[in-house]
Amino acid sequence: MPSNYKVAIVGASGLVGRTVLRVLEEKTLPHISYTLFSSAKSAGSKIRFLGQDYIICELNETSFDTHFDYAIFCAGGSVSEKYAPIAVSKGCIVIDNSSVFRMHPDVPLVVPEVNPEDIFSHHGIIANPNCSTIQAMLPLKAIDRKYTIKRIVYSTYQAVSGAGRFGIEDLENRANETDLKKLPYSIYNNCIPHIDVFMEHGYTKEEYKMIEETRKILHHPHLPITATAVRVPVTNCHGESINLELEKEFDIYDIRLLLENFPGILVVDHPEKNFYPLASKANGNDEVFVGRIRRDFSIKNGINLWVVADNLRKGAATNAIQILEKLLNNS
Repeated sequence: MPSNYKVAIVGASGLVGRTVLRVLEEKTLPHISYTLFSSAKSAGSKIRFLGQDYIICELNETSFDTHFDYAIFCAGGSVSEKYAPIAVSKGCIVIDNSSVFRMHPDVPLVVPEVNPEDIFSHHGIIANPNCSTIQAMLPLKAIDRKYTIKRIVYSTYQAVSGAGRFGIEDLENRANETDLKKLPYSIYNNCIPHIDVFMEHGYTKEEYKMIEETRKILHHPHLPITATAVRVPVTNCHGESINLELEKEFDIYDIRLLLENFPGILVVDHPEKNFYPLASKANGNDEVFVGRIRRDFSIKNGINLWVVADNLRKGAATNAIQILEKLLNNS
């Protein structure tokens, strides 16, 4: 085992990149030296990280000529598409937060609590799933491995931080329709059923991502799934209403027990006390909060869940770092 690993953080100055740095500070992984990369616009600026000032380097075609063992990419699809293959060609293993490689058949799409075995089938790139997909996978895996999921209906309530820094600014601008930087309408006092672009079949790309990524992660390539993704006026943490139809009859108390014992899940489900998952409670945490666990009496073997998680942490940064930890522990 090498005494020191070299890790690159690409997009270190962005919303997800800064969250990656925050989570790394909390975890303090041993025997690692870091280099922070960003665009020319942020290059040369300083970020306080691990008790010292790091100068951000400009990402370019030669950035990976100096060998790196691992890289976490947080800079968007166009950057990943161009520079991740360059990094891999230089012997670096890339953990990518963008959507570019997720559905490539040779790229594992990983939530470490759910399909950790897939990490080691990589060919240089490991994809981080979409934030809204990641948090759903934990409760779904807990239930699927015993009762087998027959159908999924997703309805998401996604925070503006999922749209990046400009999404947050659009919420902070309140009802100002003339200075929108990211969203198609003011999110103040609105729920917008439009995340990413609309596709020919009427679904948005965000909804399609959830459908296809769920099938890949759970290894159910033909699983019937439908989704509606909605942006809501919440700064951070996504909420999801998940309706499942199962192949087998179940005991609702056993479902609850499966969820309570699954790694990474925190069950908050005492409606008689008004205890259920909230964005304000999930914010800043890595757990996936699950509650409102109840039967769907409209179908046989139906169940409803309400799932909330910090989309910048478990939905992006923490999940990527958990993948890195698995790689380090296996090296």
